[in-house]
Amino acid sequence: MSRRSPRPAQDVTSAAAQPSDRRRALPSVDEVVRALAAEGHEEYTHVQAVRAAREALAEARHALKQPDSLDAGGAADAGAIISRARELLAEQRRPTLRPVINATGVIISTNLGRAPLAAAAIETMAAVAAGYSNLEYELRLGERGSRQAPVRNLLCALTGAEDALAVNNNAAAVMLVLAALASGKEVIVSRGELVEIGGGFRIPDVLRQSGARLIEVGTTNRTRLRDFEQALTDETAALLAVHPSNFRIVGFTEAPPLAGLAALAHDHGLPLIHDVGSGCLLATERWGLAHEPTPQESIAAGADVVCFSGDKLLGGPQAGLIAGRAALLEQIARHPLMRAVRSDKLTLAALEATLRLYRDEVAEREIPVWRMIAMPQQHIRQRAERWVAHLASAELAASAVADFSTIGGGSLPGETLPTTVCAIELPGTAADLAAERLRLGSPPVVARVSRGRLLLDPRTVHPDADDALLHALEEAIRG
Repeated sequence: MSRRSPRPAQDVTSAAAQPSDRRRALPSVDEVVRALAAEGHEEYTHVQAVRAAREALAEARHALKQPDSLDAGGAADAGAIISRARELLAEQRRPTLRPVINATGVIISTNLGRAPLAAAAIETMAAVAAGYSNLEYELRLGERGSRQAPVRNLLCALTGAEDALAVNNNAAAVMLVLAALASGKEVIVSRGELVEIGGGFRIPDVLRQSGARLIEVGTTNRTRLRDFEQALTDETAALLAVHPSNFRIVGFTEAPPLAGLAALAHDHGLPLIHDVGSGCLLATERWGLAHEPTPQESIAAGADVVCFSGDKLLGGPQAGLIAGRAALLEQIARHPLMRAVRSDKLTLAALEATLRLYRDEVAEREIPVWRMIAMPQQHIRQRAERWVAHLASAELAASAVADFSTIGGGSLPGETLPTTVCAIELPGTAADLAAERLRLGSPPVVARVSRGRLLLDPRTVHPDADDALLHALEEAIRG
């Protein structure tokens, strides 16, 4: 009878080893923690080190289970696991929400936090956040006050309204207004103004939550004053106008003037509500842009309640602002929903500081959104050329190319501003890879890729960030 030859012993670190054998070669959690401690990571607690060690080991075990794993030995290497644990420790200390450098040329980028705040707004927020404040306390009288007081007078002065309120965003502002003034009744609106405001949220869906019944009139491209008039019934509570700020219909179009809608509403004892959108308080034509409706124009045209955003063209924190007739604003302020959507102290602090800049007529210089819009083309071109020269000194090829910046944030659709970008030609898919490395760097840099070129627009990059951007760019391209 033949005897079977004994099987040779297996090397647990070889790729041919069984997964169970390879897992036995992994270091213990305690070994990884001791190795991290020996490296002198005093800024991390023992609990954090244990968490990182366990996560690194879990990743290694998962890699060893994969049938197509060709580098099993590497997955079980103690040095690689300790290195991964070190990376995870660093990630634990890094906030998920952190600053990025916006080199896209999109001034109000919804994905990147919309409007950057003015220095005055940041300073005011920090001062209020650091301790107690008179949020709802009247210092002069020594009694309870209103949290709306810091912004009410400023909004009234800037828009010409009798009264004003601030809530947490513009969608909430519109819903609150309709809930207070038209719940259970009809609100007439042009079919062409029922827009989707981003993230899949649609104006009709938002407004229905108020309890009002929307009555659509006219067509997508043409609505006349008589369409509103013919839809009036005893159940009508208000007329609603919505500025379609994130799209534009051109060609065979018609819309009733706001003053005409106001006159029709008032003739029937009804309020006109106007959702003006972006909260623009300056004349955009000054910079060669199309006209963007302003809250002060709406009030002057006869709108009774005007709603607009705080963090778009107004350039402040996320907020929904309501301005209009005092009697209606009082009714809105008393609605139970008001407490659910009211602004917090930091928003109100930043908003007040931002509105003061408009009052003092320094918004163009002090508010980042307007500073970027008003930035001279020559200044932008010079910065792009400096970036190109710096990269050339590092033996990286780039060129200054004419391009266009956009406003973004659902404001001034289709409108652009001439700019000069730093363009870097890279072979194959290298531009996409470089853009990814920029996003994953520290600080993260978000750029554009177009036709195989990596494009960076100085308009949306703060001058103080130039050095950080160029260093990140060198690292990304070389990688």
